[in-house]
Amino acid sequence: MSLLRWVFLGLAIWGAIHPMMYFGPWIAENGLDLQAMVALWKANNAVTGLYWDLVISAITLNVWILVEVWVRRNWIALLAIPATWMIGVSCGLPLYLFLRAKPVK
Repeated sequence: MSLLRWVFLGLAIWGAIHPMMYFGPWIAENGLDLQAMVALWKANNAVTGLYWDLVISAITLNVWILVEVWVRRNWIALLAIPATWMIGVSCGLPLYLFLRAKPVK
């Protein structure tokens, strides 16, 4: 496996673990109260701007994944879509790049 693929894999793992260090304690304290979480995402303009930045990035990544999977027939790369929405762009993007960078046979 190439060094670049190792970097992408490492970033995907980091992108899965690091955000959960913040979400985990919040969920432990508040439960899976999505309304409270969404309210915090709209607490001020800075947080709302970051929220929309990530949502637009996630949608863009999903469109890119779907188009490339359709062309390349690299079906395993579809795993990056649930990773993006269930964990975040910080995991979904490097995971997709890791899966996409597999050598072509």
